[in-house]
Amino acid sequence: MSDWRLPGHTNDTRLHHADTSDDVQVIAPHLGQGYMQEIFLRDDLSLMILDYTLDRPLLLDGAGDSNIAEFEFQLEGPQAGKSIFFPYFGFQDLGFKAHHTRFFKVEVLFKSDSFTPYFLAFMERLQTPLQQLSAEVIHTCCRNFTGRFGGSTEQALKLLMTTARKPRLQKRFEHIVPSGLCTSLTSIDFARSSPINSEMYRLIEQILSCPYRGAHRRSYLEAKAMELVAQRLAVMIDPKDYMDAEDLAAIYQAEEILRLNLDLPPSIETLARWVGLNRLKLNQGFAQVYGTTPFGYLRSCRMNLAQHLLLTGNLSIEGVAGRVGYTSRSRFATAFRKQFGINPKTFQVHAWQRAS
Repeated sequence: MSDWRLPGHTNDTRLHHADTSDDVQVIAPHLGQGYMQEIFLRDDLSLMILDYTLDRPLLLDGAGDSNIAEFEFQLEGPQAGKSIFFPYFGFQDLGFKAHHTRFFKVEVLFKSDSFTPYFLAFMERLQTPLQQLSAEVIHTCCRNFTGRFGGSTEQALKLLMTTARKPRLQKRFEHIVPSGLCTSLTSIDFARSSPINSEMYRLIEQILSCPYRGAHRRSYLEAKAMELVAQRLAVMIDPKDYMDAEDLAAIYQAEEILRLNLDLPPSIETLARWVGLNRLKLNQGFAQVYGTTPFGYLRSCRMNLAQHLLLTGNLSIEGVAGRVGYTSRSRFATAFRKQFGINPKTFQVHAWQRAS
């Protein structure tokens, strides 16, 4: 659906503050209420304030804008209290937005030439295995769209950024990256999310309560936006700085075992024994490295592979469920809805309609 937003006005009383240069859009009245406000700070930098609630769920299919590095700070919604990094490369996107849920968040968007340095700044703060995985994805996409090898990761990323946007709109990310690599990206999904700390909340409050207008407003908001992103990057801590090297290697080994055995994973006790840890250390290690339990990580891997198969294959729902380790279609559907907010059959039908 592409018409769920309508042009709004900068004199909307719901806005925290506004200027005539802002772009304001409102939710179509028959779908819900609320607004999305983009504040243009520089040619390559924007600030977004979004506050809306939908009366019915929406399945959105579109290309979005290409080459955007987005730092999102969720204040209300399913992931309230989380800051999430999103790199957009202009692929087609199939997303679900739940109803009867308030979405209230602030986003800092780096566009055009600013994309590469902020993407690399994020990569540099990842664990070494995740840096290597991110580089593999960038080189895979670069080869697919340009037919060339980019050399270093930075060179490949810049080459990818300079390709024409239009060819990318014909494909989804899942069509570019093989299923095995897609499943591996689960670890990056967890790394992209961090809790919003007290300093970030303070900066967000200053952004929302900006007292200035005109050029002073833009300068003030630009400074606060840059502080907010710097703080977000600063909280990314490499586990090797506080974990024993042998324990960390064991956690990485356990992650790989789970990821490669989605259909028949070992029990927690067996997994701990295989990697030389006790159950407590295994659970603590996953919490420190991935922010979840081993079972939570396994479930996310399964759901990411299931989404990939629904988007790219011709398997039935039962077939997809079996591939990711579920013997019951109903249990699989429950897990899929919990992860993505939508029934897998509805998701699959829409994906097939879009492909045709």
